[in-house]
Amino acid sequence: MSTQVFAPPQLVLFDLDGTLVDSAPDMYAALLALCAEHGGKAADFSAVRELVSRGAMAVLRSSFPGRDDAALRELVPRYLAIYAERLAAESGLFEGIGELLDRLEARAIAWGIVTNKPGFLAEPLLVQLGLRPRLASLVAGDTLPQRKPDPAPLLHACREAGIAPADTIYVGDDLRDVEAARNAGMRVIAVAWGYLNGSDPCDWQADAVANDVADLARQLGVS
Repeated sequence: MSTQVFAPPQLVLFDLDGTLVDSAPDMYAALLALCAEHGGKAADFSAVRELVSRGAMAVLRSSFPGRDDAALRELVPRYLAIYAERLAAESGLFEGIGELLDRLEARAIAWGIVTNKPGFLAEPLLVQLGLRPRLASLVAGDTLPQRKPDPAPLLHACREAGIAPADTIYVGDDLRDVEAARNAGMRVIAVAWGYLNGSDPCDWQADAVANDVADLARQLGVS
């Protein structure tokens, strides 16, 4: 794992699920409830956890293997409605993230979130976790027509924060996070504690890989 230390950024942008917040427990609980309603057989938690960053369709494919995408799409609204009722029942910041955010703010480094999670879920989750008022920018999966790995959401976040991409670092737990950041002209750190979609972040050609939050703090110059 790289322990490279970057020049201090003016802005740090984070992915949400699997990077800042461990939302898998509540997404899995919603899946169990949906399976009970519609005759699915939930995959093991460990298997579902890897898929969380890929969204609802990926999660549903794991537990309704006999249904095609059209049938799964019909289940998505109900699944998200169940999940919306328990956004932060068991979910919370990964260990050390709260302290990391405090350190960024203490050094006047702005931070924000760029996620593919739709706004009707991302906004209330961040409100419940007490993070929403602290964000320099929040770009959800439906804020723009484009989503990651397109660079447009990251560039939009930079415009909202008033900080250039060259002075920004993006932090995420999926290959598309690295691709989006590269195409946006910003540095990127992959986190090894995330959901990872079953792959190895060392293979993604990020500028660095953070093994844990303490490692990330060192790389951001706020340890």
